[in-house]
Formats: sequence, C-alpha cells, structure tokens
Amino acid sequence: MSLPGLVADADPDFINDAALESLLAQPVPDRAEVADLLVRSLAKEPLTVAQTARLCLVRDPDLIAAIHDAARRLKREVYGNRIVLFAPLYIGNKCVNDCAYCGFRSTNDAAVRRTLDHDELVRQVEALEDKGHKRLVLVYGEHPDYDAGFIADSVRTVYGVKRRHGEIRRVNINAAPMDEAGYRMVKEAGIGTWQVFQETYHHATYACIHPAGTRKADYHWRLSALGRAMRAGCDDVGLGALFGLHDWRFEVLGLIAHATHLRERYRCGPHTISFPRLRPASGMDIDPRWQVSDADMLRIIAILRLAVPYTGLILTAREPAALRRQAIAMGVSQIDAGSRIEIGGYTECGDAQVQELAREQFQLGDLRSLDEVIADLLGQGEIPSFCTGCDRLGRTGEHFMEYAVPGFIRKFCTPNALTTLQEYLCDYASPSTRQAGQGVIALELSRLPKRHQGAIRKRLEAIRSGTARDLYV
Repeated sequence: MSLPGLVADADPDFINDAALESLLAQPVPDRAEVADLLVRSLAKEPLTVAQTARLCLVRDPDLIAAIHDAARRLKREVYGNRIVLFAPLYIGNKCVNDCAYCGFRSTNDAAVRRTLDHDELVRQVEALEDKGHKRLVLVYGEHPDYDAGFIADSVRTVYGVKRRHGEIRRVNINAAPMDEAGYRMVKEAGIGTWQVFQETYHHATYACIHPAGTRKADYHWRLSALGRAMRAGCDDVGLGALFGLHDWRFEVLGLIAHATHLRERYRCGPHTISFPRLRPASGMDIDPRWQVSDADMLRIIAILRLAVPYTGLILTAREPAALRRQAIAMGVSQIDAGSRIEIGGYTECGDAQVQELAREQFQLGDLRSLDEVIADLLGQGEIPSFCTGCDRLGRTGEHFMEYAVPGFIRKFCTPNALTTLQEYLCDYASPSTRQAGQGVIALELSRLPKRHQGAIRKRLEAIRSGTARDLYV
C-alpha cells in the first residue's frame, strides 16, 4: 500500500553540485558559530545542508574536538549505549554494471560468479543462526535474474529457516533500484529497511565511474529510488555514500540533502545512513586522490550524528576493529559482526581469517567472529542488541520518527537490547562472554527506572529458565 496523501510523480534531482560546492567555498566558521550549531544539535534538531557545511569547514583542532564531544553526548542521549548487530548475506553476484570500484564489476573476469540456490541459502541461514544472528541484510548484484520475485522468494526462505532457538527476525535489503510495483512485491515478503546507496552524489564523478550504457549509469533513477520505495510502502529506507570517490565534505552534504528531501517530501527521514570507505577490490580501478583518512572518517561520523540525530548510523566490517571502537562512541548505532561476503562464505569459510578477493565485492577490515565482537562491546560498556521489536510492533517509518526525533526511542531500545543479549548469552555465547554479559545486564538493569525493573527482570528470568524467547517492549 502506498503512503497516504503523497504525490505520485517522480522525485526531482535535488542535488545541485554548484550550490553544494559554493557552501564549501565559504570562510571557516568561528568558535561562536560552531557553539551555536552544537547547541542546536544537542537539542535534537536536524541541521540544514548549509549548517552541516559549516561543521565540515572547521579546521581548528579544538573545535573539531568539540564536535566529537557533542556527537558522543548526543549519541548517548538518543541511543543510550546499545549497539545493534547484524550480518550481511550475499545471495548472488551476477551484475550488468561496470562500477570502477567494485570486485563484482561485469568486466572483471577474475570474479567468481555465483548465485545461491534454495538449499544453499538455507544452509547459509542455518550457519548464521547457529552463531546467534537475528538480523540480516541480503545483498544482490544488479542483474535481470535478481528481480522482485526472486528477492521476495529469498526473503521468505530466510524467514522460514528455524534452527533450535535460532530464527531471523528482520531482513533488510541492499539491492538495485526498482519500480514501485517491484518494491511492493518485496515489501509484502516482510522486509525491514531497503538500502540504495548513491555511491557518490557528485554528478561528474558518478558519470566517470559508472560507464554509459549500464543500468547504474542513470544517476537520477538511482537518486529517486528511495522515493519510489516510500511511495510503494517501504517506509524504512537507508541512504549511503561510498567515501573515497570524491571530496568527503561534498558527500556528507549530499547525504544530508537526501535526508532532508525525504523528510520534507515524505514526512519521514531515512531509517539509517551508511558511509562505507573505499577498500581494495578485485579489478578495482579508482583515482586515489580522494582517500579518506581515519581522522576524517571520525569527523564524518561525528558530523552525521549531529546533523541527523534521529537516524541510525551504520559502520561496517570494511573498517578495522580499532577504528570501529572509536566510531561507536562517536555516534555509530549499528555494526555487522562475524561477516563473510563471499557467496556461500558462512559455510565454506567459517571464521577463517583469510579472504579471497576474487570471491568478494571488496576486502574486509574486521574478520572477528560474532562472539569476539560481542565480548569487545561488553568490555567497552556497550549493550550488544539484536532487537527487532519496533519493526514487528509497527514502530516504523513516520511512526518511528515520532519516537526517534525527540530522542524517546531509547526507552524501548535499552530493555529490548537486554532481552536479546540475554538470549545470545544463554544460547550461543562462550563462557567468558556469558560471564561478562551477565555483569553488563545486571548493571544496566540497575540503571533503568525502578518502576520498570521488575517487568524486565521477569523477562530476563524467563529467558534464562528456557521458558520463553523473543520478549520485547
């Protein structure tokens, strides 16, 4: 069903390169201006594109530190200290595109092409469930074989796999843009978020790295993809840009312009924003001059956190563990863990710390197992979470924004994080992780309002005793 009261015409091209570049050509802001912007962000007000540009122009190390500190504070106030965990599952890597940065590009003869059949897909999901995963993002190349019907069937297959206590409770999609009918078909299979990454918002760069004659060469078709998705009823959508293709400051402004467009036109901003950084890939041919340093990566995350307080920020296993630790404190709210991005990798590669670029879209930076990542998060005082309560209770899209924009979503997230963590500790954790997790649960339970502690304690005990699973607020 389409969202009510919305116009059905195509979204315009709302990215004006010259206007964004002019914002980045302004003088650097002074201390008073930065302070005013941080006050606005800490009041949980989204920043405009122009205001975000001012933060991108900051050069003073002390002001950069102030931006980082404000992002850390805002992240705690809105999201608490819980981190949502998921895993990517690559279904097929056939592709008709020839993107210069991608190991799956059509002209890369070294790439091993493969599509999981039904039984192979089931085995991948079983392997993920055996590790404790509850949330997946399914990834597909852009190819006629991966149409809406194929994607919907694979989603239903994933949801149908139940192994002991294991089940997948939320399936997100990272796939090519579709028409509205295609989005509706996949939505009916019960998906969560639909992700379409613009890769780069800079028109000339986009044209350079996406050759003419390929499907992905149509900048506007991709830019308007999430508008079509929302008109088709997919009210949770995810934006993304691939940092390292053009000036990182321009890409940040493109993401904020996109988020602003969705919020103004569809009354609902993006559910998530991703900011993957360019990584080595088989057959990659890319200009290295726009490489993003670790320091600038942390600035990107802090600025995005301040500009869109209500939106989840995703940092993937492209990044090494050390940087992910810093980024989580800076504003990241979702990460993947125990990830394999080879087709069939969860059964054929397991936890091996070896990668084969010919079988992957790009090189990963963090190959730790799910249990290792959870243990690390617990050691940092974070609450690993597999929560899907909002999705299944209808707190999605505009309804989710009603809780997220003022920062109220935390009152649901923390209790649900504790119950899903308790499930993991009982069913999958190593002894040392289980011990650390129980300590974190006891501490976080004591921090909840006393009037809520009894109900949450009962849920936790029901999970520990084995009488219940999947309990959420």
